[in-house]
Amino acid sequence: IRLSLYRPFDKRFCYFERIFNEELYLFPKIFPDELSEKENKVICVNAIGNNKPFHCLITGMIPDLHLTGDSQCFPFYVYADNGQTRHENITDWVLEKFHQHYQDRQISKWAIFYYVYALLHHPDYRQKYSANLRRELPRIPLAPDFWAFSQSGQQLAAFHVDYEQQPEFPLTRIYAPNQPHDWTIQKMRLNKDKTAILYNEWLTLSGIPPEVFAYRLGNRSALEWVIEQYQVKTDSRSGILNDPNDYENPQAIIKLIGQVVHVSVETVKIIETLPDFEMLST
Repeated sequence: IRLSLYRPFDKRFCYFERIFNEELYLFPKIFPDELSEKENKVICVNAIGNNKPFHCLITGMIPDLHLTGDSQCFPFYVYADNGQTRHENITDWVLEKFHQHYQDRQISKWAIFYYVYALLHHPDYRQKYSANLRRELPRIPLAPDFWAFSQSGQQLAAFHVDYEQQPEFPLTRIYAPNQPHDWTIQKMRLNKDKTAILYNEWLTLSGIPPEVFAYRLGNRSALEWVIEQYQVKTDSRSGILNDPNDYENPQAIIKLIGQVVHVSVETVKIIETLPDFEMLST
């Protein structure tokens, strides 16, 4: 039983074994055990033919195939069958190409990995190659300022992988009078102008900044993914109840909302500071 990223900012337990999983794909070689989750990361992009706008998300655990729609993942490490021996997915050839192009021997494979992550977020890159990104895997150009992208990519990765360690954005809590105190949710929803979340009949979380909705993963913002997934729902075929409420920590979902709002705001800030995009070579 392993933790997995079922949807953006929505972790679920996964019974990671072929008897329950139709396909494990290569993930036994990407995250063979819990130790690998502490050192490996994967960049998930929408797969070829996906009709959603191009997007990507990095994670340090097993992602669901339909993370935001059909996804394809690029790990930093791939492990041997014994789960011990590992090698980098970024080859020595690529590393040498970056060294020669930028005349900088300080560039590491991890630095390239984060460079790629930032580049895939650049609005100009996504717009210029939007048609290509619908029908083929991303191609990585060599931008003028390597370290600006690499450092931004590392910052983005820290926010997106460790979102549960981020501070909460200071949302205003508005309590309805004459209602019993109730931290549980059934189904949350945004108000009409998207400045507040109607958490339940007793509680409203107000003060959502508009830039939150600029950080989108496919057709939804990160916050809208959380609102959609964190609801009480019964599976129509099995009758199994999915209840995301944490009865030992009743304010856990409120904390998560504040953290995702914070992550979204910081993500937009980082993307806005990326250098102008110019493709020199691929």
